[in-house]
Amino acid sequence: MAALSGKVAIVTGASRGIGAAAAEALAASGAAVMLTARDGKLAAEVADGIIAAGGNAAALACDVADYAAFEGLVAATTQRFGRPDILINNAGVIEPIATIAQSDPAAWAKNIQINLVGAFNAVRAVLPGMLAAGGGTIVNVSSGAALRPLEGWSAYCAGKAGMAMLTQAIKLEAGASGIRVFGFQPGTTDTDMQVLIRASGMNMISQIPRANLTPVAHPAKAIVYLCTRDADDLVGTEFSLRDEAFRKRIGLA
Repeated sequence: MAALSGKVAIVTGASRGIGAAAAEALAASGAAVMLTARDGKLAAEVADGIIAAGGNAAALACDVADYAAFEGLVAATTQRFGRPDILINNAGVIEPIATIAQSDPAAWAKNIQINLVGAFNAVRAVLPGMLAAGGGTIVNVSSGAALRPLEGWSAYCAGKAGMAMLTQAIKLEAGASGIRVFGFQPGTTDTDMQVLIRASGMNMISQIPRANLTPVAHPAKAIVYLCTRDADDLVGTEFSLRDEAFRKRIGLA
């Protein structure tokens, strides 16, 4: 039997990059997956590929910054597949890449609205159902930027730092009720976001050659692992895919 057979997952930011790869990996492991992104057409194309490969998936456009819209997404997921057991909180943006003195205030606020408020909205929408059912898994896709400042990334760093504290708050309030939550840092991964980062020339991350970036299949594999009981000892922690012990556990060493 597939590791996640019978489970229902929602993946945000699922139209490309880590989100799309995670949705594909979750479906390959037996989960029914609802993909969501602001670009519903691209998310639907990923879902169609999953279905063509024999998986169970659907896609809906949704802006995580709109709480009412995400509530509607959860309702649609429940009607289509059943109550969500898994949330992969992956939606995020890097812009604005600029020093604090030069950042556009509206763009800075929009980053926080998506990266932090959007993550909260998704958790808030799924958590009551998970609590009523006695458990669930939430993977907050974090970043090393949550723990250290990087020039030009003040909004992104602040948002991811907030997400790291959100992970701790979920563990504190809901861990004893069966909610498994993780702060997962995938590292510098080969996604469209990295294209923007390299083009900016800002800070050391922009100087990493594309050949040295992590393929999206690696964090996707890690995310599936976190959705299994094998990862129970990591619940409530913030950790990185760069950790060699973790990589060995999931067969990436």
